[in-house]
Amino acid sequence: MAGGTAKTARNLTLVATLALGLSACFRPLYGPTASGVPLSAVLASIQVEPAKTAQGQERLGHYLRSELVFDLDGSGTPSEKRYRLTLTASETVQTPIVSSITGRAESATLLGTAAYKVQTLSGDRTITEGVAQGTATYDRSAQRFASLRAARDAEIRLAKLLSEQIKTRVAAILATQP
Repeated sequence: MAGGTAKTARNLTLVATLALGLSACFRPLYGPTASGVPLSAVLASIQVEPAKTAQGQERLGHYLRSELVFDLDGSGTPSEKRYRLTLTASETVQTPIVSSITGRAESATLLGTAAYKVQTLSGDRTITEGVAQGTATYDRSAQRFASLRAARDAEIRLAKLLSEQIKTRVAAILATQP
């Protein structure tokens, strides 16, 4: 019994030592950055350029840019810009369910992709780049206005989803920048 207790105590000590050593590797995302500047100030220093989109997809680009401007610097106070965020957004619509009676699509899925790149304001160094993807579904109706409004609401939801993904990824990178 005494040998089992000593072994358990040894194992607990080993686990505690490893946990303590690894705890220094983690940094809270919204705490101070590696340079000591609050992350909110670093995110506010990002200038969001208008999104490049295909013809007829300008609304998604507009909504995405608006969401990013608000997410990155929702304070409303002007700040000195140090970084530039460029976007290329695209969307496609899939209609998986078609009524056998009317031959019309009853629902639709909006698939969105946003490629982003964060560079220094001068453009001489790329901080991070990537692609965010998301989906939003909506019901289609025989009433044209209701279907248009549902599609627009889905675009807004999709833009919010893509904006959150981009903000989180950019924040994770900028939090570790000196």
